This record gives sequence, structure tokens and C-alpha cells, in this order.
Amino acid sequence: MSLWSGGSRRRTHFTYHSVKTSISLEDVSILLKIHMTGKVVAVENFARYTEESRSDAIKLVSKLLGVSIEDVEDEVNISKGLTVRKCWLKSRWCPKAGSRNTTYPPVECIARAYLLYLLSCTLFADQSGSRVSIALLKLLEDLDDVRKYAWGAPALAYLYRHLGSATRVQVSQIVGYLTLLEGWVYDHFKLGLATPNAKYMDYVQPRVCRWIQKHETVMNIDKVGSIRRTLDMLRPIEVT
Repeated sequence: MSLWSGGSRRRTHFTYHSVKTSISLEDVSILLKIHMTGKVVAVENFARYTEESRSDAIKLVSKLLGVSIEDVEDEVNISKGLTVRKCWLKSRWCPKAGSRNTTYPPVECIARAYLLYLLSCTLFADQSGSRVSIALLKLLEDLDDVRKYAWGAPALAYLYRHLGSATRVQVSQIVGYLTLLEGWVYDHFKLGLATPNAKYMDYVQPRVCRWIQKHETVMNIDKVGSIRRTLDMLRPIEVT
């Protein structure tokens, strides 16, 4: 994160040996194979937390996920905001073993719950790690439109914004689709850190599948120092 310029949300590049480099829309297209053109992804957040905005959010979840108003109210009370917990969302299509609730909502509602969960774990992951904004559900009202959205640009903008936030001294974590960031580093910086995926199929899978993703939640100081030294010693030919 020390390479991200200035700690400003307006900055969109890393500075490496006085050279600016950044994740481009072309990188997003190649690494993730998601749509770069199409309908604009625009979500109007609910107004400040008021009884009116709370009521609107609850009605939206009830309508689009096929859940009773009472159940949604209980969940919003637990999540303490205009959000729902990911575990609650997952239970919409995957009830716990032994659960007495064997009644499933219509398949369209199950699809929306799954897609909302997927978006909250990938393109628009937030700092909570356990909750998802109800506002994102507005994008899934018409399921036929999901494949028409240009997901690439907002996913990249969201990552840019949080990279800027993460450079601030008081911020201790980074959010956004970090698989995209990791894949971009592997693709452009020859650090020798990536583990190749022997099952990768070029032109079939997104390029990010070329490497086996790491799942380290904590990295020790020695390893961070080692990576920084490796970065410092890279030659121009090893950065593409």
C-alpha cells in the first residue's frame, strides 16, 4: 500500500521507481472476464438511517427475496443498519441441516439472494466482512438486466476508492475485490510469489485463474520486508 500515491481517494495509480502504473479497465477485462460495456451500474443509497429509509429497505428485501416483512425486520434489527448479514442471506438458499424451515421462496428470489451474496464477497466487498448493503439489491430487481450491466468499471472504481482509504494512517484494513489486485500484481510484477495453477485453461477461464490464490489473513513483518526488498530490486524488464 505504500506504493499507492498520496493516500487520496482521487489517485488511481501506484508509483514505482518514479514510474506510474495502475490497474486498467483492460486488466479487469482480461483478469476477470466480466462485462466492460453495457448498462451503467448506479445504486442510489438509501437516505440517512431514518424510519422511512428503514421501512423502504425492509419492503425491498421482502419483495425481492420472498421473505416476510417480520423476518426482514428481525434481521435488520440484528444487523443494526440498512444491511443484512451474509449468513442470513445464505440461509435463503441453503438452510442449516435440521432446520424446520423447508419452504423455499420462488427460484427468482433464491437467485437474487445468491447474486447479492456473490457481489458482497467479490466486486463490492466491504470492511464489515459479514454484512451486505441492501442498496445493492436494487441492481438485481430485474434478473434479465444482470448480464447487461457493465460491471468492470464500478468494480475498479470501488477498488481505487478503498486503496486510497487504506493508505491513511488510521486505517488498518483494505477492502474491495482483492483477487483482482492480487492477479494484477502477479501478471505485471515478476516477483516469483505466485503459485501456478496446473489446471488453468487459457482462453476459457479468466486469467486470474492462472494462479492459485493465497488465503493468508495475517502476514508477518519479515515476509512483508522480504517482498518490499524484492520489489525494490526488480529491473524494468521485470515489470510489464
